[in-house]
Amino acid sequence: MRTFRSTYCLLCSTLLLMLTASCVDVKEYDNSASGNFEALWQIMDEHYCFFPEKEAELGVNWNSIHTEYSEQVNEKMTRSQQFEFLASMLSTLKDGHVNLSSAADYARNWSWKEDYPTNFSEELQKQYLGKSSDYKISSGISYKILDDNTGYMYLGTFDNEIGEGNLDEILSYLAPCNGLILDIRSNGGGKLSEAQKLAARFTESKIMVGYMRHKTGKAHTDFSDWQEIWLEASSRIRWSKKHVCVLTNRSVYSAANEFVKYMKAIGEAQGNILIVGDKTGGGSGMPYSNELPNGWSVRMSACPMYDNHKQCTEFGIEPDVSASISTTSALQGIDDIIEQARKEINK
Repeated sequence: MRTFRSTYCLLCSTLLLMLTASCVDVKEYDNSASGNFEALWQIMDEHYCFFPEKEAELGVNWNSIHTEYSEQVNEKMTRSQQFEFLASMLSTLKDGHVNLSSAADYARNWSWKEDYPTNFSEELQKQYLGKSSDYKISSGISYKILDDNTGYMYLGTFDNEIGEGNLDEILSYLAPCNGLILDIRSNGGGKLSEAQKLAARFTESKIMVGYMRHKTGKAHTDFSDWQEIWLEASSRIRWSKKHVCVLTNRSVYSAANEFVKYMKAIGEAQGNILIVGDKTGGGSGMPYSNELPNGWSVRMSACPMYDNHKQCTEFGIEPDVSASISTTSALQGIDDIIEQARKEINK
């Protein structure tokens, strides 16, 4: 079996080659309102990977979208109006990995988090971390031993490299704790390699954490066979105790969503990890970019990734234990999700 890193690199290389090859015979469109519309619709039609899921979950039919929007194209549109028009078409997919970029604007759809309670507050977090002198920060991770001997770690992004030596120091410091709270709420993602690096500190052995497929043709259902994704256990200091709670909310997205997927698979195998909080925001497609005749760039989900049960996680991952922050608790300086995790650890 391949490791996560080698499997990921091989599949991404294969995907890049296939996408590049598929661009050779793409029909050329002129730089006009209708030309840019047709180019964008076709690029998405041939490369976007979640049409079957979006139709089943949201009722989005891409051919019907073409019919609806083609009737609205007007060659007298200004560049700003064209951008708004095309962004509106893309927004029907409700995918945070689908973006249109121009020199003037960046179209994005954040309904996966904006339409839900935040379930995270930095002000509340300060009640647990204390003053700056009360907790440590290493490699972007804030950590502390709480007053009930529970370890607490917070990581708000996977954008930055997490040092292996830093993880050694953090886990060594928290080793005497009864359990560990790993808070990744409002982590919008970043580098998959960093999510993998952190998850590798919690598995006792090599483990299959999910599957990947890639587009093999232009049809919405043209995909490769299922490719297993394996996570190798770190050879350095690992957390081997029971009682790990990963805290989530709707703003956990992309690489952070993948991290939750890894931890959920590890928890199923070892029985020592729980996902606590709200459903994640999702975002399980590897991105691919292309360009319109006018030079605007479009990014989309082009390579679907699944959990270890071959279930799509594009729409998010449900927690093992649901919890949310109530207004009453927030006014009292209490984070209900942290408190629920403490209860689970001290059972």
